Amino acid sequence: MGNMTILNEFLLLGFGSLHGLQFFLLGIFLGIYVVTLLGNILILMVISLDCSIQTPMYFFLSNFSFFEIWYTTSIAPKMLQTHLSGPQVISFVGCVVQFYFFGSMAVVECFLLAAMSYDRYFAICSPLQYPSLMNVHTCIPLAGGSWLGEFLTPVVTVTMTFQLPFCPTYKFDRFFCDLAPVLELVCSDTETVEETTFLLASFVTMVPFLLTVASYSHSVAAVLRIPSAAGKQWAFSTCSSHLIVVTLHYGTLGTVYAIPTATQAVALNKIFSLFYTVVTPMVNPIVYSLRNKDVKKAVRRLMSQWVYVKRT
Repeated sequence: MGNMTILNEFLLLGFGSLHGLQFFLLGIFLGIYVVTLLGNILILMVISLDCSIQTPMYFFLSNFSFFEIWYTTSIAPKMLQTHLSGPQVISFVGCVVQFYFFGSMAVVECFLLAAMSYDRYFAICSPLQYPSLMNVHTCIPLAGGSWLGEFLTPVVTVTMTFQLPFCPTYKFDRFFCDLAPVLELVCSDTETVEETTFLLASFVTMVPFLLTVASYSHSVAAVLRIPSAAGKQWAFSTCSSHLIVVTLHYGTLGTVYAIPTATQAVALNKIFSLFYTVVTPMVNPIVYSLRNKDVKKAVRRLMSQWVYVKRT
């Protein structure tokens, strides 16, 4: 008990062991961050300005892009600082805020992906009833429920974790405040926190994941029953981008958190976390823009309108 202390700050070591590569990595990660911001902002602008794609699918996509911006912004700036100036101090309150927002954004993305798969299920399996099934009275509650789950779910874990007594060692070898490195600094038993977090995390990830799998299982079964090749191609094209994003999201999430931290080397865990927090948010807008004909057409229309306005 004598080793317990009240911490005012933590020290993020980041990637300080990679001497000589800091500025090279800084350039790469800064580029990734800029592409992530610009890609998601572009998607938000196109959906808000082009009436032809203001449909339920793109309503959910705009929500997803909005949270992707804040999701990566909660991590990237401090990480970039560690590359520029070495290990960075983050205040106790700053660590709590980063931990909360990172967790909340991850939660809302899981539920939004489930809502998007639900939308694709009705578009493929019930195309005639789709306009009446996926209307404003359905979309807003689905998005609102995702937002509500985002803000409420991490509160329990954050409250339980940061009221624990911490040891004097305030350094952890990570580039952001995640649960595992924070608990490593706790001087008391963390079993209750870990069990509670596991139950909550299992619910907010597995429930939307199972709903997503169920939606796409029925969608794929319906597609395989379509007699024409053109019909099958259309059906697959409507959900291929989303399937890629779902695979990336849950694949990297499972790699980081499903494998026990004790069995992972710290460097390997940081690399996995890097893909989940920085690389995947960059890939998502690229997938939705480059592989999506509707978005590409909308971008061309808006560019044509902009050129026309500039000439007149």
